[in-house]
Amino acid sequence: RPRASAIVTPCVYDGLTARLVERFGFELTFMTGFGVSAVHGYPDCQLVSYQEMLDSAFSICSSLRNTLCIGDGDTGYGNAMNVKRTVHGYARAGLACVMIEDQVSPKRCGHTRGKAVVPFDEAVARVRAACDARDEGAIEILIMARTDARGVMGLEEALARCRAFAAAGADITFLEAPCSREEMVRYCKEVPGFKMANMLPSGQTPMLSATELHQIGFDIAAYPLTLLSAGLRAQLEALKLLQQGEQPFPLELDFEALKDIVGFT
Repeated sequence: RPRASAIVTPCVYDGLTARLVERFGFELTFMTGFGVSAVHGYPDCQLVSYQEMLDSAFSICSSLRNTLCIGDGDTGYGNAMNVKRTVHGYARAGLACVMIEDQVSPKRCGHTRGKAVVPFDEAVARVRAACDARDEGAIEILIMARTDARGVMGLEEALARCRAFAAAGADITFLEAPCSREEMVRYCKEVPGFKMANMLPSGQTPMLSATELHQIGFDIAAYPLTLLSAGLRAQLEALKLLQQGEQPFPLELDFEALKDIVGFT
């Protein structure tokens, strides 16, 4: 249907944050690898396994009734057969879409240093394997293809990869970490199909409103760390108050409200 803005997509990392997003009526969410890694006690350097991500996907999808969820499939966790396994597993969990990226494994957060990407042909083959898995069986899942080439090889390479991903059958492309509004405009003009933008404060991509992103040509506006970061900020403040001998109760929800949120009512 016609839209006035990109789809605002707060990202989640467990069943509780999924429940919160649906409570506020968002139509789309995203299982973030950064967040899932963080709640397992690790940075986003692919230290969390496929099975741990799959378990998180099942937990998240079981908490959702109406909100669709995209899942971070990282690099697909291996060769083409592993990519296909990832797609099938995520589909069984109930995810509406899986994102596959072109970083070298082990991958890392797209807004950090030290990234590397696989060669062009290998990246396209990885996406094609995901699309083949989507098309081969009786599963309903979309494929989002992500490139991190902008920060490693430059914008032209990143655009070429996104065009190739779309040609290989990707339903959505995601050019990670464009460095200016002008780069974002070029991406939307030169690459066909649906597109996602990542809105990360203090990241490398300009922070634009969902309305402006839509005007440029983006369809999804993802907020990858908003819930994780806001929650940690409140927890740090509560711990600081306790450490100082003060009461953190003003930061806390009423117990009845808390019970309602977690599902008692």
